[in-house]
Amino acid sequence: MILVTRLNGSQMWLNALLIEMVEETPDTYITLTTGKRLIVLEKAPEVIQSIKAFHKEIGMQQASIKVQHQTEESP
Repeated sequence: MILVTRLNGSQMWLNALLIEMVEETPDTYITLTTGKRLIVLEKAPEVIQSIKAFHKEIGMQQASIKVQHQTEESP
């Protein structure tokens, strides 16, 4: 989960695994895999950094690196 701030200033925890896209136009929109869109106060790079940190925390980054490594070794 990552912490984001809604436009009204309230904070919410968002499941980072459900995030499909983050865009800044100039407001930051987060689109979820469910199709729901949220507008948050954080800038896109902040949200992306939070997502990366979450993935690293749960070991998702290591899993993808191992898969890539095993694929490269396959004949």
